[in-house]
Amino acid sequence: MDELKKRILSDGRVLNDHVLKVDSFLNHQIDVALLDGIGKAFYDHFRDYGISKILTVEASGIAVACSTARYFHVPVVFARKTPSVTSVDDQYLADVYSFTKKRTFTIMVSKRFLTPKDTVLVVDDFLASGQVLLGLTKIVHQAQASLAGAGIVIEKVFQGGKKAVKDGEIDVYSLARIASLKNKVVVFQ
Repeated sequence: MDELKKRILSDGRVLNDHVLKVDSFLNHQIDVALLDGIGKAFYDHFRDYGISKILTVEASGIAVACSTARYFHVPVVFARKTPSVTSVDDQYLADVYSFTKKRTFTIMVSKRFLTPKDTVLVVDDFLASGQVLLGLTKIVHQAQASLAGAGIVIEKVFQGGKKAVKDGEIDVYSLARIASLKNKVVVFQ
């Protein structure tokens, strides 16, 4: 997606060889027009998959998921990282390691919101090591739902996240694929 790549180059900040900050337009302050284009791009790719739910993880994936769900006319379900006092339902659980937070979270989704009848599209802002994608995949499998694929806004190819998922198991569609952040320069693949 050319508009996204232009924004990464103009407004993204490379902190080091592994960290790209896009908080001025994607996951802290949000450019709604860009987000709408991202949702449309995911819809265009996955429109024939029979999607019934969009699944993401809190917090930065929620905006992307909502923009995408608008096009599919389906609900968004997000995995929580922390239990709530109102969490009284049975839940699907998966442990995921956060590269940016440097800790493991147990993500959870109420069994009320994912069922074997669902066809799920996983959506997230970044794919780095693949741990979040694997955790969300585990939750879809626990629900015995069908996994249509994953829509990723920015994939850091050099961190191997796509390889963490078995080849061919998931249609991973990334809008911007970054080959390198060395010397604070974004190089797209």
